[in-house]
Amino acid sequence: MATVEDAKRRMEAALEAIRRDFATVRTGKATPALLDTVRVDAYGSKMPINQVSTVSTPESTLLVVQPFDKTLIGEIEKAIMSADLGLNPANDGNVIRVPIPPLNEERRKEYVKVLHKMAEDGRISIRHARRLVRDEIHDLIKEHEIGEDEGRRREESVEKLTHEYSDKIDDLLKKKEEEVMAI
Repeated sequence: MATVEDAKRRMEAALEAIRRDFATVRTGKATPALLDTVRVDAYGSKMPINQVSTVSTPESTLLVVQPFDKTLIGEIEKAIMSADLGLNPANDGNVIRVPIPPLNEERRKEYVKVLHKMAEDGRISIRHARRLVRDEIHDLIKEHEIGEDEGRRREESVEKLTHEYSDKIDDLLKKKEEEVMAI
């Protein structure tokens, strides 16, 4: 049954994905989420960094990566360097320190472009959820399982949800953009 709840669940999932994606974009502050996209060659496969180590932020400009298995320290360091995050990890044999350099203006603008692309991908996911539910509603009307008035009411509800979730993405984008551009 095509319900507004289906659409809401799908749109909420898209919004959550955007939040996770935005967390991986660097601002001037260190956050463990910066390394969420890093995959480490460990035990014969590529594993997320948080499955082979603990990532902490003892100060706002430093990440500390503590491997669970000391033999992986070189692989973790290599993975951070090759992740194209613009970070230079320092390995002391026990932990990896990752200083977070201040962002220059050009890099900030690049990150804002990345954020806009992520936000647009999120909006596309939301529109896709709307289309799926609207198609289901049209099928139900065609098969005479619901009346046209009920179908129109459901479509209006889905449309309202679409605008609501698009606005939420715009708000997240605005906040994250301000964070990135703040010096």
